[in-house]
Amino acid sequence: MPEAPLPDPLERLIEDAFEPAAESLAAGRIPGAALGIVASDGRRAVRWGGLARREPAPKPLERNTVFDLASLTKVMFTTPEIFRLVEEGRIDLDDPIGRHLPDLHQYDPGHPIRRFTIRQLLAHQTGLVAVEPIYTWGRDPETLKALILQRDWPIGEPVYSDINFILLGLLAERLRGRPLAAFDLPAGLSFRPEAEHCAATEDCPWRGRVLEGDVHDENAYALGGGAGHAGLFGTIDAVLDFARAFMAGEVLTPASLAALRAGRAGTRVLGWEAKHPGWAGGSLCSDETIGHTGFTGTGLWLDFGRGVAWALLTNRVHPTRHAETGIMGLRRAVGNRIAAGWSALSG
Repeated sequence: MPEAPLPDPLERLIEDAFEPAAESLAAGRIPGAALGIVASDGRRAVRWGGLARREPAPKPLERNTVFDLASLTKVMFTTPEIFRLVEEGRIDLDDPIGRHLPDLHQYDPGHPIRRFTIRQLLAHQTGLVAVEPIYTWGRDPETLKALILQRDWPIGEPVYSDINFILLGLLAERLRGRPLAAFDLPAGLSFRPEAEHCAATEDCPWRGRVLEGDVHDENAYALGGGAGHAGLFGTIDAVLDFARAFMAGEVLTPASLAALRAGRAGTRVLGWEAKHPGWAGGSLCSDETIGHTGFTGTGLWLDFGRGVAWALLTNRVHPTRHAETGIMGLRRAVGNRIAAGWSALSG
């Protein structure tokens, strides 16, 4: 009798890496999760489980469930779009933002916000505030955008700031001549997904309903559904498609990718986080790893040193953000299992 074939090593790896997520699902800490691993040569494996929605009625999570990617928008959409504008010669990383948004704080031409460079915005080195409840200022997206440009923003020590990427999104809209939600996107990614295919996020007190297909971030919603910091939705396979293409140099030119990874400031490169002690990607990935997380419970990490990337997508804010889900520990556990297993697998 012939022996049964051995399981595919990548399938064994993802089974092991998904175990911490399976434990979180079983304990009820998170509703649903999808984990994907993709190699630079295109091989991939995906696991998923749990619920796309708990309330008001359960809905199972499937492989093609669409997640609110939250701040992965910054690295999967806005950062590449800014670099494309650089590659086209329309802007330079060291241009002051006021050169391309001349109406930025136009009543005070000497305001320091006008001198912040595109590089500083990408690296979160401006000192602009982390977040502001822009959605409470009004309901018209175009008026809100004008208010953002004219606001006398306080400037302090550099922090990770949504405002940096909201400004970059406004820059992209201005130069492309259309709102971000109207930009072309690869298959599986969208600013306007069909609600029936989406994982639910919060039972939003402001909107008075469980969110499915509407962006969780209140400011992105108020700005028209798509902004530079949030608004992108996608499936686990679409995120893996992006990761593989990004590592292969198909999203940005090699020159842009080199500039992005060389532009380190503190714990960040341009747009992305770089590996550092205590970060969400775990401690076993190579020093050439970059990544980013999203508030809704998403994350994407690319290990250029080992030629592998992984994404963990959850809807941990459903039905409320005000619960301890253990998401940081889960991310690190998954990342460490993948890094350890991949090293053994490849060498």
